[in-house]
Amino acid sequence: MEKPTDNQYPINELLKKRWSSLAFADKMVSSEVLLSLLEAARWSPSCFNEQPWNFIVATKENPVEYERLFNCLVDGNQPWATLAPVLMISVARLFFESNNKPNRHAFHDVGLAVACLTFQATEMGLRVHQMGGFDIDKARELYKISEQYEPVAAIAIGYPGEPEILPESLRERELSPRSRKQISSFVFTGEFGQTASFIQ
Repeated sequence: MEKPTDNQYPINELLKKRWSSLAFADKMVSSEVLLSLLEAARWSPSCFNEQPWNFIVATKENPVEYERLFNCLVDGNQPWATLAPVLMISVARLFFESNNKPNRHAFHDVGLAVACLTFQATEMGLRVHQMGGFDIDKARELYKISEQYEPVAAIAIGYPGEPEILPESLRERELSPRSRKQISSFVFTGEFGQTASFIQ
C-alpha cells in the first residue's frame, strides 16, 4: 500500500513516499539491510560533529531481546508494533564528550539521524514508524542507561504489510488520508507568528 503526499510544492520522491505505517509484512530484515540503515544514521549532521545518537536494537531473530524491548512500549502501540520485525530505542547523549557540558542540540541531532535512517529505509522499500509512546523509566532500568543519556523514541521497522492484517480500529487509521498544516502556519518573517511574505 502506498500513501503519497498531497504536496503543494515539488519535493523529493522519498519524502513523498515516506509514511509511518502500522502494518508490517511477515518478513525479516537482514543484517545487511539493517546495517545500511544504521550507516545512513551514522552520516547524519550534528552539532560540533558530536554524533550524540545511540540505538538499542532488537529483532525477532532474538525473541528474548525482542520481547524485552517490546515490553517498553505502551499498550496502545503494542498491537501493531508486534508485527514489526525490528524494534529500536533511540538514545541521546546529553553532554558533549569534549568538555562534559550540556548539549542542548542532542535531541535535534538524534532526530536528524533517525530521519536519515528513515529515508534510507524508504529507498530500500521499508517502513519506519517512530513512537513517543514507550516507558522511558522502564527502558532506562532494563538497559542500564545512565543519567548522561536519555531515551528519545521507540522505532518500529519492517517491510510494508497489507491493512487487512490490522484490527479494524487500526485499519481505519492506516487507510485515512495523510494531512499536514499549511506552510503559512509555521513559517514567519519579521516576528514570531507573522506569516512570511513569500508564502502565497
